[in-house]
Amino acid sequence: MSTLATARAVTFADTLRAEWVKLRSLRSTWSTLACLFGVGLGVTALAMSSAGTDYAEATAAERAAWDPTNLSLTTYIVAQLIIGVLGILVVTSEYATGLMQTSLMATPRRSRLLAAKVAVAAAVAVVAGQLLMLASFLLGQAMLSAQDVPSASLGDPGVLAAVGGGGLYLTAIALLAAGLGTIMRATAGALATLVGIVFLVPALAGLFPSWLQGLVDVWPTRGAAAVFATVPDPEYPHPWLNLGGMCLGVVAVLVAAFVVFRRRDV
Repeated sequence: MSTLATARAVTFADTLRAEWVKLRSLRSTWSTLACLFGVGLGVTALAMSSAGTDYAEATAAERAAWDPTNLSLTTYIVAQLIIGVLGILVVTSEYATGLMQTSLMATPRRSRLLAAKVAVAAAVAVVAGQLLMLASFLLGQAMLSAQDVPSASLGDPGVLAAVGGGGLYLTAIALLAAGLGTIMRATAGALATLVGIVFLVPALAGLFPSWLQGLVDVWPTRGAAAVFATVPDPEYPHPWLNLGGMCLGVVAVLVAAFVVFRRRDV
């Protein structure tokens, strides 16, 4: 006697698991993560190598504003681009290979598919970002101590917030990159746009009209990056509000990405 198998409905957990399998099976994923830690820690080592000389030549005011935590976390400037590449590839890798059509046939509900991609990107970015920030902090402080320069520990005021905020900052950048990749469907275009957002716009901020100056407070590498500091900055006295504003901007990009992904052809 034959029986008919009842097909089980595909759940979001199934889609999430499939996206994780796809991401971890890509060689580019592991190459990007290796580059993130290799380059990120390398930048920290280079930045800290001259800290002893810099401190010895610093004025009294500069020594009073000395922030060893912020110094060891400046690797975020490069790390945000690398983790941005990872966020972009979560989406554009399937456009490049033509597998997006296959994914949509397996998961016709486009919102579910993109939500799974965003969730996987966020999970990988938050783990990698937090580990990099912690490793950069520990490496930086060890190098400062070796040069007899004032250093910090995780128990010092504001240090855990700066390290944790750094991981959240990098996660937000990865999600921004995933949104840009969805909208543009091309790795090069999305990466060029991300570079413009994190480097070009802040560099030209002084040219903005007065009614646009408020954007600087929530812009990556400017106001939002104040979360990396433990010494208060009079220009950005509320770093977590700045970071929150940046995250709202990322959410807006993701909303646009979901709308575009649902309405257009593959």
